[in-house]
Amino acid sequence: MKQGFFEIIENKALNDAVYRMRLQGDVSAITAPGQFVNIKLAGKYLRRPISVCDKTGDILTLIYKVVGQGTGQMARMTERERLDLLTGLGNGYDLATAGEAPLLIGGGVGVPPLYWLAKELIAAGKQVSVILGFNTKDEIFYENAFRDLGADVTVTTVDGSYGVKGFVTDTFPAQYSYVYTCGPEPMLKAVYKQAKTGGQFSFEERMGCGFGACMGCSCKTLTGYKRICKDGPVLTKEEILWED
Repeated sequence: MKQGFFEIIENKALNDAVYRMRLQGDVSAITAPGQFVNIKLAGKYLRRPISVCDKTGDILTLIYKVVGQGTGQMARMTERERLDLLTGLGNGYDLATAGEAPLLIGGGVGVPPLYWLAKELIAAGKQVSVILGFNTKDEIFYENAFRDLGADVTVTTVDGSYGVKGFVTDTFPAQYSYVYTCGPEPMLKAVYKQAKTGGQFSFEERMGCGFGACMGCSCKTLTGYKRICKDGPVLTKEEILWED
């Protein structure tokens, strides 16, 4: 974990609720796709955890959805403003288990951390398939960004307004070597049930401190309680224990 100040160089709306923020600063502590940062906002007691979408040179890309006062405050920020970030948080995805044809599945704001992962896997020569799930056409973002990387992309919408009508589990390919996924828990449970291979699941969880001190985001696994912020947010399929 490392604390530092970052300068905003872009803060752009991708749709009515989702924004892309690019910041410049010391990204040396960010070492793996799937990690997150914790952002300090003026007047807010708790920092806001946001997944890392991409890292290129000293430029950090974050994608966030406006869901409350904190993210609303972020959406109003402009270029050259500075933000206090804790970086290098979480364990991230392990690329070593991908196999030759990994399947990446993202739902809503679970999509961003898969972008850097896809970029790294494709650079390593993997045949990457991506399924992006949204509720409606108006919520879709980054479809073309994944295509530009060279991934085979399928988009689903619950209402059928774009792509395949239904859920991400309705479009699993016949063959894949491993699953990486991030999204809301109902989607993760559905992917868990359908996946025929091993996988890594990134959990979206409310956090207090963001670095393992408060135990506020603990979850039960087959090997005991783990902190999503410190021991996760990525857990392997084999260790996940779903509670009723």
